[in-house]
Amino acid sequence: LLLTCLNYTFFQRRGAISYDSSDQTALYIRMLGDVRVRSRAGFETERRGSHPYIDFRIFHSNSEIEVSVSARNVRRLLSFQRYLRSSRFFRGITVPNSSNILDDDYNGQAKCMLEKVGNWNFDIFLFDRLTNGNSLVSLTFHLFNLHGLIEHFQLDTMKLRRFLVMVQEDYHSQNPYHNAVHAADVTQAMHCYLKEPKLSKSLTPWDVLLSLIAAATHDLDHPGVNQPFLIKTNHYLATLYKNTSVLENHHWRSAVGLLRESGLFAHMSLENRQLMESQIGDLILATDISQQNEYLSMFRSHLDRGDLCLENANHRHFILQMALKCADICNPCRTWELSKQWSEKVTEEFFHQGNCDIEKKYHLGVSPLCDRQTETIANIQIGFMTYLVEPLFGEWARFSNTRLSQTMLGHLGLNKASWKGVQREQLGSGDDVDPTFEEMDSDILPQEPRLS
Repeated sequence: LLLTCLNYTFFQRRGAISYDSSDQTALYIRMLGDVRVRSRAGFETERRGSHPYIDFRIFHSNSEIEVSVSARNVRRLLSFQRYLRSSRFFRGITVPNSSNILDDDYNGQAKCMLEKVGNWNFDIFLFDRLTNGNSLVSLTFHLFNLHGLIEHFQLDTMKLRRFLVMVQEDYHSQNPYHNAVHAADVTQAMHCYLKEPKLSKSLTPWDVLLSLIAAATHDLDHPGVNQPFLIKTNHYLATLYKNTSVLENHHWRSAVGLLRESGLFAHMSLENRQLMESQIGDLILATDISQQNEYLSMFRSHLDRGDLCLENANHRHFILQMALKCADICNPCRTWELSKQWSEKVTEEFFHQGNCDIEKKYHLGVSPLCDRQTETIANIQIGFMTYLVEPLFGEWARFSNTRLSQTMLGHLGLNKASWKGVQREQLGSGDDVDPTFEEMDSDILPQEPRLS
C-alpha cells in the first residue's frame, strides 16, 4: 500500500492505482499493461504502456520455442518493464535517461541556443547533449512560450511539462532514427516554417498549437520498423488499423491518450477537445510517406490554379499538413554536417530491420532499402532526395519563395552532389552512376535566415 501511494504521488502515470479528479469515485487499475485511458469523447485511445513492442521469439520454429506469445502477453512484458523502472527509483537505483540536474554552464549554453531556435542551421544534436537528452521537452516548452500559447490558452505549465515529459519518454531511445531527438528536430523545423511570412501573418494561435503538438508527437512510440514489417508479421497494430497508415494511426492515438491523461486541455469544452484531437490526427496522418503522391498532387494543383486562400481555415490546415510533411523529411535540406548524421542514423535503422538482426534471421524477406549487402547510404539518400524530397520542396518553394526555401534547396543540391561523390568513390568510377542523379553546380548558398 505504501508503494502504491508513493507511485501515485511521484509517478501518477506509472502507479498501480489512480483516479480521475473530475470523478473521484472512478478508480483505474494500472498494472502490467492493462491500462486504458478512459475515453469520454470520440474514440478509444491507445493503451498506455502498450507500445508496439516487437518480440521476435514468435518467428522461431517450434523446435526452437514452443510457447506462443500473444500480443497481450507482449504488452504485459512491456508494461512490467515500465513498472520496474519506477520501482527502481525507490530502491535508489539510477534510472536510465533520467533528467539529471545540469550545471550552470550547460544550462547557459542551452538557453543561448534557444535564442536562435529559428535558425535553419540549429544543431539539434548539440542541443540534446546540452539538455542531457531532454531536447524535445526543453525545445517544445520554449516554443509554446515563445508563440504565446501558454498565456493564450491559459495552460497549466506543470501539466504542459508533464505532458511533454510523457511524450519524450514514449519515444524509443534505442531507435537510431525514430526517437525523441528526431521529434525535436521536426518540431524545430516546423517552427521555422510557421515563421515564414505567408504563414505568420495568417495563422491563428489554434493553428500554431496544433502544429507544434503534431510535430512533437508525429512519430510517438515508433517501434523502429516500418509498416510492411508490421503487416507481414501480423502485428496487432496492423490488424487494429486494417493495414492502413498503421504507424501514423498509432502515433496519433497515442498522442491523444497522453493529452487526455495529462489533462492539459481539460479546461476546454468537449467540442474543442474533440476538434483538436481530430485535427492533430489529420496532420500526423499526412506524414504517411505512402500517401506522398496524393498530397503532392493536391498541392501542385492548388499552386497551378493559384486558389490557395489562407483566410480559409481548410486551406490553412492543408498547408500545415504540407509543412509537417516537409519538416518530417527535411534532413537532406540541412547543412551537410547535420544531414550526414541523420542519413547514417536512418540507414542504421533500415539495416537493423532488414539484415541479420531481424528479417534475414527469421526468413521474412528483406524489405526494400533494408539490405546492407546490396544497399549503401549514398544510394539510399540519392534516391530519397530525387523521388521524394526534391519534388516536395520544389513545390514548397513555389508556395513560399523565401530565403529559407532557397537555403533548403541549396543545401539539398549540395548534399546530393556530396552523396554522388561518395557513390563514385564506392563504385571506383563515375561511369556506372545512374544518369538521372545529376549533380548540381551550386555557387555560394544564400545566407541563413535569422528568425526567432
